[in-house]
Amino acid sequence: MNQAVRPQKIAASACPHDCPSTCALEVEVLDGHTIGRVRGAADNAYTAGVICAKVARYAERVHHPDRLKAPLRRTGPKGSGQFAAVSWDDALDLVAEAFTRAEARHGSEAVWPYYYAGTMGFVMKDGINRLRHAKKYSGFFSTICVNPAWTGFVAGTGKLAGADPREMAKSDLVVIWGTNAVNTQVNVMTHATRARKERGAKIAAVDVYMNATMKQADLPVLIRPGTDGALACAVMHCLFRDGKADWDYLQRYTDAPRELEEHLRTRGPDWAARITGCPVRTIEAFARLIGERPRAYFRLGYGFSRSRNGAVNMHAASCIAAVVGAWRHEGGGAFHNNGAIFHLDKTVTEGNDVRDPKIRMLDQSRIGAILTGDADALRGGPPVTAMLIQNTNPVSVAPDQETVKRGFARDDLFVCVHEQFMTDTAKTADIVLPATMFVEHDDFYQAGGSQYLLLGPKLIEPPGECRSNHEVICALAKRLGAEHPGFAMTPRELIDVTLRRSGWGGIAELEDNRWIDCQPDFDTAHYLNGFAYPDGKFRFRPDWPQVPFDRWHRDESRRPLPTLPDHWDVIEEADGDHPFRLATSPARGFLNSTFTETPTSLAREARPEVMIHPDDAAALAIADGDEIVLGNRRGEVRLHARVFDGVRRGVLIAESIWPNSAYADGRGINTLTGADAVAPFGGAAFHDNKVWVRKA
Repeated sequence: MNQAVRPQKIAASACPHDCPSTCALEVEVLDGHTIGRVRGAADNAYTAGVICAKVARYAERVHHPDRLKAPLRRTGPKGSGQFAAVSWDDALDLVAEAFTRAEARHGSEAVWPYYYAGTMGFVMKDGINRLRHAKKYSGFFSTICVNPAWTGFVAGTGKLAGADPREMAKSDLVVIWGTNAVNTQVNVMTHATRARKERGAKIAAVDVYMNATMKQADLPVLIRPGTDGALACAVMHCLFRDGKADWDYLQRYTDAPRELEEHLRTRGPDWAARITGCPVRTIEAFARLIGERPRAYFRLGYGFSRSRNGAVNMHAASCIAAVVGAWRHEGGGAFHNNGAIFHLDKTVTEGNDVRDPKIRMLDQSRIGAILTGDADALRGGPPVTAMLIQNTNPVSVAPDQETVKRGFARDDLFVCVHEQFMTDTAKTADIVLPATMFVEHDDFYQAGGSQYLLLGPKLIEPPGECRSNHEVICALAKRLGAEHPGFAMTPRELIDVTLRRSGWGGIAELEDNRWIDCQPDFDTAHYLNGFAYPDGKFRFRPDWPQVPFDRWHRDESRRPLPTLPDHWDVIEEADGDHPFRLATSPARGFLNSTFTETPTSLAREARPEVMIHPDDAAALAIADGDEIVLGNRRGEVRLHARVFDGVRRGVLIAESIWPNSAYADGRGINTLTGADAVAPFGGAAFHDNKVWVRKA
């Protein structure tokens, strides 16, 4: 920002992005069209004045010269990037006509509105469902992110909620498991380091490479991808063996403690070391640290659940807190996400009152199979021949990319993409519509990683002809004859009615207070009145098909899940033809495929690379910086090697989702990831891939 330009005002807002923190923000508004610096709200107890560098520089995105500013119509072959500007009326008319043709030929289910979490605001993210339900278009089963993680956590507790995340600052041990918090949720580090500074707390981190979070830990526990369940079992083995299990707590609050103890007798550190690659001494040290500090807070992330055994791994890790009775203590217990505490009634926003349960649900992660006509993926229904895409970039972020690209290349598929930049998905579209950013529309947000509802009001006017998701949905509804009261409401009215129906007051109160602290009382948050199962017991033995995961699903398991915590050997294990395991982890400068256009993030990340152990590199005659090729049955990816001793041998780490054009062959890292559904209720195993490597 030019230091000579003084802010017109400092305005309250909320980060819209898919990071669990959902930070409370203060935005410098320079004039009616311009923002300056973005800061964290110091008086918000979770944000505590700290935000990530990406969002602090958000003016780079808002005022980027490459933002889409006018509707576009494709003029060349699909994927050619050849477009011409058209009016909004013409663009929307063309979309409505294409949807009407698709419905006339194959029925309403031939239209598939597709979206995700490019914004986490409820009005702009979920409003597309109101059009879906009113028109009886194909349903959208959201699987790309949370299903294995949420299922695994809820398997034990019965509810998606945990100890107040601000309690990390009051802990004696913060265990950061399967999340690189420095890259993805910086506020976890704020509270963990405060505990270390003020209380002498220790920080332990469990991950598959020596990332920035692991480097800040007092005890980094480095394991192979997909082996977290084995580590958790060995830790619990040691706790039972060494008399550190809290038997009073176990007898009162858990379902099968004696059975668990017996089950774990054969799952000690030697057993786990062979599976995880982690030395016995490190496993013993980790267990000792937990046993000596029962005021331990287990901050469980998403990353380690993105394996084919991810739900089992999440459940196993969550069990440790119950074994030591960590839930008894302030600063103790476990936490993954607070989704259950908000009880939002989104009937009007999403149009759930007109939803037809007979309409098929299509799996988000299997978009490639769906668009290439796989009968199972289509659930026996008609082909998808028309799509509206908001808030996501599947041609970059969806698994099994080669299949996804073939699907989008179909001549009989009409695609409208509503976007902020010309993404890989937008390049495949027939119509591209310019979208607003979070400071250019009204919305409200729910913090998964903390306990707040937050307002994000419109602060500036959008550039050019950009329109919000809500405006586009309502305009299409009018053209398509879709009826619902929500289409006649403003975003502020939708926010107000949702808050009031949910028991949280109205928009005026939220605007005055900036956020609502929804945190339950201590006994409720720590399940001291009982866990959320009828008998009040934490489940070491979950009934997996009946885990209360509150989403449409079908049982995707082909093998029965373990009855007790274990290493479930269904991962894509390395073999002779594919001797390496690949995980695709988040970069610090990007957030999935967002921020890949901002100059500071691009300068930080430099180019697509893959980390490889020095001994593995030497065996393949690969030097640091060499161009190499990774491959498996799904395809090949060309990128550069970064020789790095912070991974186990046989493990590769590729950070970030770069645009496909950043790769020499135009094929991004998700070319190598599979779209097969994760048990028990679907999901994508982004960090669970076997590959071969050769020098380019």
